[in-house]
Amino acid sequence: MKSESLQAYLVPHPPLIVPEVGGKREIPITRAAYGKVAAEIAALKPDTLVIFSPHSILYADYFHISPGKSASGDFGQFRAQQVKISVEYDAELAALIGDLAQADGIAAGSLGERDSKLDHGVMVPLYFFKAPSVVRIGLSGFSLETHYRFGMCVRKAIERLGRGAAIIASGDMSHKLKADGPYGFDPAGPVHDEFVKECLERGDFRKLLTIDPSLAEAAAECGLRSIIMLAGAMDGCDITSEVYSYEGPYGVGYLTAAVRGGGRRASLLPDIIADKKAKLAALRDAEDEFVRLARQNVEHFVKTGKTIAPPGNLPPGLTERRAGVFVSIKKNGDLRGCIGTIAPICDSIALEIIQNGVSAASHDSRFEPIAPDELEELTYSVDVLAEPEPIADKSQLDVKRYGVIVTHGRKRGLLLPNLEGVDTVEQQISIALQKGGIRGSEPYTIERFEVVRHK
Repeated sequence: MKSESLQAYLVPHPPLIVPEVGGKREIPITRAAYGKVAAEIAALKPDTLVIFSPHSILYADYFHISPGKSASGDFGQFRAQQVKISVEYDAELAALIGDLAQADGIAAGSLGERDSKLDHGVMVPLYFFKAPSVVRIGLSGFSLETHYRFGMCVRKAIERLGRGAAIIASGDMSHKLKADGPYGFDPAGPVHDEFVKECLERGDFRKLLTIDPSLAEAAAECGLRSIIMLAGAMDGCDITSEVYSYEGPYGVGYLTAAVRGGGRRASLLPDIIADKKAKLAALRDAEDEFVRLARQNVEHFVKTGKTIAPPGNLPPGLTERRAGVFVSIKKNGDLRGCIGTIAPICDSIALEIIQNGVSAASHDSRFEPIAPDELEELTYSVDVLAEPEPIADKSQLDVKRYGVIVTHGRKRGLLLPNLEGVDTVEQQISIALQKGGIRGSEPYTIERFEVVRHK
């Protein structure tokens, strides 16, 4: 296999596809596609398989590349401990990938390994695909654009060493395709999978990076970032892509595809960056007065350390009303800070937004304070709370319509309504109890409230 050409594959990792695990539970369409990929890899005879796995070591701000000379694992967690997988690592290629990523300003390397055992996201493909050595790479909490750039570093390292390599992007699609599946159903599941499948069929990686992060989160996928890294590895190549199979028999989407790269074309990265900037600019243009005030105040505070005075042209709804307010800040679709007040403590909603925006940006204990170089990537929402009302029990709750407040003595926990990933009243109450430091065995009262969400 020559290094000037590169082949990559997206494969799912259902343990059921391993005969010793699945037994008679068949995934015939995916199994046939796996066989096709295995035959192609055998014909390629690559020196190294570079495998991206969502179940390897994951950090929010670091790409972990497994260190050492070798590793092993087994399927014991799936009641097949006798099935063991062992690999030799391509340490030279792994080290160069980390070095090139660091040179590009991307935190990556072999630090922080807590467990060297192979994960099933790697072992399922390696049950079928063989090569003399492997590079195992986990995903991160970085943006999709950064995953794409990291994939570009992978390709650069492969070319610099002249490796004959194939890339395996391990990952399942939505886990919420069926009501009777292990994760239930969400309408976002089929929409997400069709979008990703269509992008792969067309080889349209630019469109793939425009996916709404909230769609991917609601779909409960685990393969998107693996695919984006694969796409980055193919940046600058003339590509052909082919979807070999898609099915979701157990409520989880299994998508298998091949992407082949050869020749040269212009990099997509400038277009990807331009698309991201245009999307953020459109959000800025669509802001109402509530969101605009939150953003302008946070930007001013992060840059100067001071809050702004409410502008003189604000509508009465901001200046003459009082209410509890939550300000939420996101970066690349992920929460970056959220602080609010259940009841008003300021003389107006405008002042409440200003105060809570500063707190969300600098005092949310879950996050580091926002830095100036992050401001261009942030999006905001403002929730204005109605007066809470006590209720008798959880039957009077609705996770989409009502937020919840749980109280035990001086302990109090609140959760806003209509949050991504919170699908049941039981989840809503459990999270609120946890936030309030209240044990489920302790007696507590419940209040509900409605909000007006400004985005």
